Amino acid sequence: MESKKHTKIGRPRTIDRNHLLDLAEKIVVEHGATALTVDALAKAAGITKGGVQYCFGTKDGLVDAMLTRWGNKFDKKVTTEKNGKTDRLSHIAAHIRVTRDSDPLGDSRFAAMLAALIPNSEHLADTRQWYRQQLSGLDISTEQGRNARLAFIANEGAFLLRSFKFFDLNEDEWQQIFRDIEKLLPPEIDD
Repeated sequence: MESKKHTKIGRPRTIDRNHLLDLAEKIVVEHGATALTVDALAKAAGITKGGVQYCFGTKDGLVDAMLTRWGNKFDKKVTTEKNGKTDRLSHIAAHIRVTRDSDPLGDSRFAAMLAALIPNSEHLADTRQWYRQQLSGLDISTEQGRNARLAFIANEGAFLLRSFKFFDLNEDEWQQIFRDIEKLLPPEIDD
């Protein structure tokens, strides 16, 4: 006797959190940070508002998850780029190389999310803490340390100017700027 399998039609039992984060980023890129709402994400994902709230709680929780994911990806790239080196100068040099080689579209997504967070002091505090960690342990009593700090600040300035599309650069100009920034680093660090 042949058994009949019943196929359930309807919503999936589990919600893919990363898929929701991808969709949220897409909303921000295509429609701006103000378009990102729990309702808009639910509609884009084809799930209920409650499904989004189950995953992230509130819009702040969603934005926090987006920033955390972006930061974790960036930090992982920096760690890989350091090739096992643990000193702060190597960290700054790796950070600069990762930024130099970053994707402009991905950077714009992050910048849009960051702009949406400026009024939220909790997220701004997290971002400030992340920046503090990037420079922590850097010996700024030395010329090398001060130059590394300056290179880091120039790096972040270039990143934000390009991300917010305030500075229209082609790839050659972008690389030229980073060659100049990397000249501030000690030769053995800048590879």
